[in-house]
Amino acid sequence: MIIERTDDEVIIRLPSNVNTEGLQNLIDYLTYKEATANSNAKQTDVDALAKEVKAGWWKKNKGRLIK
Repeated sequence: MIIERTDDEVIIRLPSNVNTEGLQNLIDYLTYKEATANSNAKQTDVDALAKEVKAGWWKKNKGRLIK
């Protein structure tokens, strides 16, 4: 593994035999960290939003899932 830092980015080079599933999980985590790096949201706000989204999804899909 080679890690290189430039003025604008960090470059990580891995051998081609690295497990791609594990690598995808790492990339997903890093994407999340990048997306939330400047967030001022509190965990209670995030929890409330998640609850609201789940409730809306359930309301929209309940009819096709339970008959």
